[in-house]
Amino acid sequence: MTSGTDNPRRASYLRAAQPWQAELEQLRRIVLECGLTEEIKWGSPCFTVDGGNVAILAPMRDSCALSFFKGVLLKDPDGVLDRPGDNSRSGRLIRFTDVAGILAMEDTLKAYVNEAAELERAGAKVDFAADRDDIAVPDELKARLDGDREFRAAFEGLTPGRRRGWIIHFSGAKRASTRASRIEKAAPRILAGKGMHDR
Repeated sequence: MTSGTDNPRRASYLRAAQPWQAELEQLRRIVLECGLTEEIKWGSPCFTVDGGNVAILAPMRDSCALSFFKGVLLKDPDGVLDRPGDNSRSGRLIRFTDVAGILAMEDTLKAYVNEAAELERAGAKVDFAADRDDIAVPDELKARLDGDREFRAAFEGLTPGRRRGWIIHFSGAKRASTRASRIEKAAPRILAGKGMHDR
């Protein structure tokens, strides 16, 4: 983690963020004008309040975005927030394809950034329990859990978020053989108590 507006990693990130360099620079300016602290996390400019993550810049293939870590808590009166993916529970983002669109929304963006910062200062939390069990466990995983007590104990010992991540990964395969293969490949990591994205 590195902080500071003159960070060479930040400058390098923005230079490499083609074709969205100009758009990301405008988004960065807007967020910094709201008084957030800029740090480099996950290789990207990340904006924090009192050490808590508030927003991050996100270049994508067909757009770029300002992404809010706890965006689901924002009021969104203008209806501009999108889910990054079908299984996104907390994060929300606003997509852009040109600088003009960003400048036209500058006041709205500042209002959303300020609201997100206030939520972070207040210690607001996302209630993940509400949708913890909304994903069906695939039959192949049920069979593995039923047939391997050590695997079941390890899987049930994972945090709810890690279990959910694995279920989403396994369920994403259309064919039963692919789901079974994914479970087999993941087994050593699950037995080691790791989630999909743990190292």
